[in-house]
Amino acid sequence: MSFKDLQSFIKELERKGELVRVKVEVDPELEITEITDRVSKSYGKALLFEKVKGSKYPVLINAMGTYERMAMALGVKSLNDMGDVINDLMDMSSYMGVVKAVKSIPKLTRMASVFPIKLPIKGACQEVINHDPDLNELPIIKCWPEDGGKFLTLPLVITKDPETGIQNMGMYRMQVYDKNTTGMHWHWHKDGREIYEQYRKLGGKMPISVALGCDPAITYAATAPLPKMIDEMMFAGFLRKMPVNMVKSITNDIYVPADAEFIIEGYVDVNEPLRVEGPFGDHTGYYSLEDDYPVFHVTCITHKKKPVYPTTIVGKPPMEDCYMGKATERIFLPLFKMINPEIIDINFPLEGVFHSCVIISIDKKYPGHANKVINSVWGMGQMMYTKMVIVVDKDVDPQDTEAVAYNLFNNMEPQRDIVITEGPLDALDHASNTPLYGSRVGIDATRKWDIELQAREVKKEEVTAERKEEAKKLLEDLKDKGGILDFNLPYKEDLTKCILVSIDKTEAWQAKKVINSIEEKLKEVKLIAVFDKEIDPNNLSIVAWKLFNNIDAKRDLIIKEGTVGVDATRKLASEGHTRPWPKDIEMSQEMKEYVDRRWQEYGID
Repeated sequence: MSFKDLQSFIKELERKGELVRVKVEVDPELEITEITDRVSKSYGKALLFEKVKGSKYPVLINAMGTYERMAMALGVKSLNDMGDVINDLMDMSSYMGVVKAVKSIPKLTRMASVFPIKLPIKGACQEVINHDPDLNELPIIKCWPEDGGKFLTLPLVITKDPETGIQNMGMYRMQVYDKNTTGMHWHWHKDGREIYEQYRKLGGKMPISVALGCDPAITYAATAPLPKMIDEMMFAGFLRKMPVNMVKSITNDIYVPADAEFIIEGYVDVNEPLRVEGPFGDHTGYYSLEDDYPVFHVTCITHKKKPVYPTTIVGKPPMEDCYMGKATERIFLPLFKMINPEIIDINFPLEGVFHSCVIISIDKKYPGHANKVINSVWGMGQMMYTKMVIVVDKDVDPQDTEAVAYNLFNNMEPQRDIVITEGPLDALDHASNTPLYGSRVGIDATRKWDIELQAREVKKEEVTAERKEEAKKLLEDLKDKGGILDFNLPYKEDLTKCILVSIDKTEAWQAKKVINSIEEKLKEVKLIAVFDKEIDPNNLSIVAWKLFNNIDAKRDLIIKEGTVGVDATRKLASEGHTRPWPKDIEMSQEMKEYVDRRWQEYGID
């Protein structure tokens, strides 16, 4: 089922029991976030806040916050179905010959729906036109206590290439400065930033229109890592199986989705100095730091007569954006396979926050095949930002983390099977001491062929039951003596395969000293990972999140014969990390207690 607009999606969510209407008044500053974070972490329903303090518009949040709702948003039963559709589209043999051409008519019909339609009339998004705009009338939320202000978190920012006239749509957060200016958060590697740089050469004002509250296929399309030659509105039309109706903005020549809830029109003056934006509690689970960005000036706001304001929050996974990321994983899997036919499946773990980890299963055909795939992945568009690539055999399900761990600990020998290289990193990566650039790690966890084993022979010692008990005793002794605060041996089949410990870090290189002290006594251990004192080593989701995000491989991995140590602690300036280390996102205790007291009023349970 496809949706004409956001409100038709809301009706379907309600019909299926996937929506809760919160009828009591809530505050857009922190309260909506704390409520939604609890619901999101419990795999809960979409929320429609009908009474928001300071605004007459209702707020929709967590609309795509489960696998099922994300699939519903894209009109399929399962996200895997989207990959099948893309796969069929790319199967060019379907278009060969008369008989096959006839069979492909349904696919061709779907292709006919991709082209957006420019309407010569005003759209529903322009039922109300305000030439004296005031952003304060919108229920824009402040997400986290240390955010720099209120942020538009689901804006579809539409720009136009000044040379070709081709439009681009992307999702870039927008911090509200006052009633008619915001920040425009364009990272260096984003298409919007590239168009901005083109306008800077020309001088003057860069026209921009921002759509809020489109049907979910359009919203998703704005987040998809599409090649530059693919128009986001065409992609949205393909996903929703019907073309997107577009209308001209009131004050500029940019075309916008006719059925959006709100349109914010304005410009960026490319000659104007940049302005400080942030901090912002980001999808990494950390606050992204302040930085300078262009200023967006609002000249007009249009909207439906009874619009719904859409928003989302990001932070420690899982949250709504995680499922949008999973949709990307499924939709673009056929493209991965087209470039690397040996790839069977992929998994971007939620704890990897999109760009910190990918697990790939392959049909291994020759020695060193995993390394070929690792290096190929780092050469594929935005995959170049992936900090950790783990490769397993075709019979291992990348989504089954226990199976992946089993193969990692049994097939991987650190000195032979770990490759570290340097290259571009995502702008939000904080672990490298140099912004946008650092080291990445690839791990070959496939079963080794004889020739691979001969290339570097690894001595293995049998681990007896007595040795396992010695391992536990050693860790207990370190805990008693203050070397470590807590530990976990999560790999139950062999208690020496993996050791997770937390420490009270007070000095430089303390984590590496702990790693060395354990490795000296337990040389057969495969992985030793050290975390800060606030991390519970028994919480494997938080452990994975810290491990994926807190390391720069070249600096933080200690690779010895048969053992790899990982320093996943916060880095100090005395350890050579001179960049500011961002804070973990945490809600204020005061707001947590306030929501505790009001919880029954919300009617969510």
